[in-house]
Amino acid sequence: MREYFPIFLQVIVAIGFAAGALITSVLLGKSAKTNKAKDSAYECGMPAEGAAQPRFSVKFYLVAMLFILFDIEIVFMYPWAVVYRDFVAQGNAATIFFSMLSFVGILTVGYVYAIMKGALDWKS
Repeated sequence: MREYFPIFLQVIVAIGFAAGALITSVLLGKSAKTNKAKDSAYECGMPAEGAAQPRFSVKFYLVAMLFILFDIEIVFMYPWAVVYRDFVAQGNAATIFFSMLSFVGILTVGYVYAIMKGALDWKS
């Protein structure tokens, strides 16, 4: 139990600081009268028009997910490339090469599937 005391103390200090900041903000914060003009968003002196959040196309999110997928692929390929020469020297060249080839193959199948489904076609 003695090992957990610093963690418990840090949690108590964090909760105390958060509660203290909120209480201080409520007690010392400026309270003003509100009305419709004060609560509306100010945008260059022009009245606000339209919805607050514009709608994004689902294609945007598909491209973002594909980017994350291939970004993670590079994250896995870099350490593999760093240790590849050591594995070749140990005689494990085929094992490490075909494991990365299967990894890239699976990602290629996913990429081709995304292209076939039109995930990267911005005209539709």
